[in-house]
Amino acid sequence: MDVVVIGLGYVGLPLVREACRAGLEVGGLDRDARVVTGLRAGRSHVDDVSAAEVGEMLGQGFEPSLDENVLDGAQTVVICVPTPLSAEGGPDLTAVRGAAETVARHLEPGMLVVLESTTYPGTTDEVVRPILETSGLVAGEQFHLAFSPERIDPGNPVYGIRNTPKIVGGFTPACAVAAASFYGKFVERVVQARGTREAEMAKLLENTYRHVNIALVNEMAVFCDELGIDLWDAIDCAATKPFGFQAFRPGPGVGGHCIPIDPNYLSYKVRSLGYPFRFVELAQEINDRMPRYVVERAQQLLNREGRALKGAKVLLLGVTYKADIADQRESPARPVARRLIRLGADLTYHDPHVASWQVDGTDVPGAGSLSAALEAADLTIVLTGHKTYDPATLNRHARLLFDAVGHTRAAPNDTTELL
Repeated sequence: MDVVVIGLGYVGLPLVREACRAGLEVGGLDRDARVVTGLRAGRSHVDDVSAAEVGEMLGQGFEPSLDENVLDGAQTVVICVPTPLSAEGGPDLTAVRGAAETVARHLEPGMLVVLESTTYPGTTDEVVRPILETSGLVAGEQFHLAFSPERIDPGNPVYGIRNTPKIVGGFTPACAVAAASFYGKFVERVVQARGTREAEMAKLLENTYRHVNIALVNEMAVFCDELGIDLWDAIDCAATKPFGFQAFRPGPGVGGHCIPIDPNYLSYKVRSLGYPFRFVELAQEINDRMPRYVVERAQQLLNREGRALKGAKVLLLGVTYKADIADQRESPARPVARRLIRLGADLTYHDPHVASWQVDGTDVPGAGSLSAALEAADLTIVLTGHKTYDPATLNRHARLLFDAVGHTRAAPNDTTELL
């Protein structure tokens, strides 16, 4: 194989697609039998890769496998496994270590190994390299080692792997050149960092920047409501400035794998030096409390109408972490629902991308007809602004509407309130 990708999820599978399109011979290794079986049958389990594209990949020789022997003879191995948070709040590198151990058993002279899994600075050198070198081969001398942060934005119709600049940081300059040469086969622009730590830090800096700025507008949303200020309008006005400002907008919390999790890797590393990373920890605190605030606002709206939250029929619209995709990772809809259920609400949900939905192992009833569900609910809360949710339709049928993402701003209504 020209390249074998370990981890065929939201990061790995789009990478496989682009490598196949570039004419490379590509293999994939995943420990989930359902994923491998589905891919072999031409099915896709991620939003950004269609079933038709999986079929094209298979036609181009893509070989998804559960057998690590697919690594034998590979010129390049790219590790795209998950890096969740541990129970203590630090990075859980179990999958990264496991992948590195697997590669070490098949490592050959001249092979390029790239880690794409997001983690704290130093992981490639301090964790992955020693494991790979148990093979008897030395990084930078007998095989190449690099880190290249993934920049996948699920559902983005404009930017994908090919036209998003690719950062690579090599263990040595020669390693960086090897990684840049590999990615240059299917990425339009490759940017070389000084080393692996700089490349690892670049990824965390990108997501921490977003995390902190989202927290800023979320906190402003809380006091702007009490001050009677339309924060959404203020943000739109500020965004007309052609320099020095980038618009971020409030919401019910932050979701996906990156924003709620990645900044904690940086905070973990900083704490190991003996002091807190206060910006990140404060941003985490603010964003984590937004689901509670959404429920508090819901209670206030019902109280204003002479209704208690307990026993009220509450409809949640959109339970994925962002619009127009099926990805539910770290979605704020779940903590919102958890609190509503705890306070006695009669909860239902509607999401065109989610056929069934559970909170803490309990099924939440799904609504059938959207218009009928809107009319039946005492309160509807918009948590994800899917395109299928026409603002005029929501305002026309909802008895009381709380829009936590600004989806209905273009069609204001007396029964609608924004976060």
